Amino acid sequence: MVTKDQRRRQLAREKFERQQARRVDVHRRSRHRNLLIAGVVVALLAASGIAVAAGAFDGSSKKQDDAAGATPSATAPTTAPAVKDPCAKPAAGKPGTASWKKAPATTIDKSAKYTFTLQTTCGAIPIALDAAKAPATVNSFKFLADKGFFDHTRCHRLTTNGIYVLQCGDPTATGSGGPGYKIPDENLTAFGKADPSGSVTYPAGTVAMANSGPNTGGSQFFLVYKDSPLQPNYTPFGTMSADGLKVLNKIAAAGDNSGGQGDGAPNATAVINKATVTKS
Repeated sequence: MVTKDQRRRQLAREKFERQQARRVDVHRRSRHRNLLIAGVVVALLAASGIAVAAGAFDGSSKKQDDAAGATPSATAPTTAPAVKDPCAKPAAGKPGTASWKKAPATTIDKSAKYTFTLQTTCGAIPIALDAAKAPATVNSFKFLADKGFFDHTRCHRLTTNGIYVLQCGDPTATGSGGPGYKIPDENLTAFGKADPSGSVTYPAGTVAMANSGPNTGGSQFFLVYKDSPLQPNYTPFGTMSADGLKVLNKIAAAGDNSGGQGDGAPNATAVINKATVTKS
């Protein structure tokens, strides 16, 4: 028998995954429309208020958001921050635009320890990477960090209801950006057997890949600041330090811009000034 708590977790997880599916559909239809009407599409999008979906979550027009429980992307906040911004002004610079046709060749040492450090406007977030259990993911992040791919990028999505994550890794801050290639899912059994609702608990401090379906990981990832129920479909590839989790909680405490829906762009100016992957 499914308990009330299990049902609540199931609903939160289903919302998370429904938003991913809608994000893929919106992005696909948007690309097709762009091919058909090229220069006209920008004006049409501006007129209709359509926003591109945000990573593993979804963002669209206000009317669609009300129907599906989603929220606008970070580039089109609907309300002003209700609290003081706890973060500093971003460093000078803009996100890069580079992309690659295929994933990089493996160059990491799977038996070594690597640290993914996010120097953000809100403080440093050191992340211990699991090269042994998620080698393709760690190798990709090492490649991208060495190329400066994450530098000056904004963390574009904060969820504060049912699932508690901050999503980053998209240079466009719209949810549609990526490195141009896909990487396979890894380490999906890390958190054990799913409960009757089909979910497992991603513990606070976990860093995992966002995706739009099996084996579609790119550069977007999410940081868990409170235990969150999710289907085991998202590659966990790192763990934040205690100090990093404090920074993440500071961002989460400032809330999001969804007007009480608990799923929107963070009110805090959460920008990655510099990201590095170092071997120890």
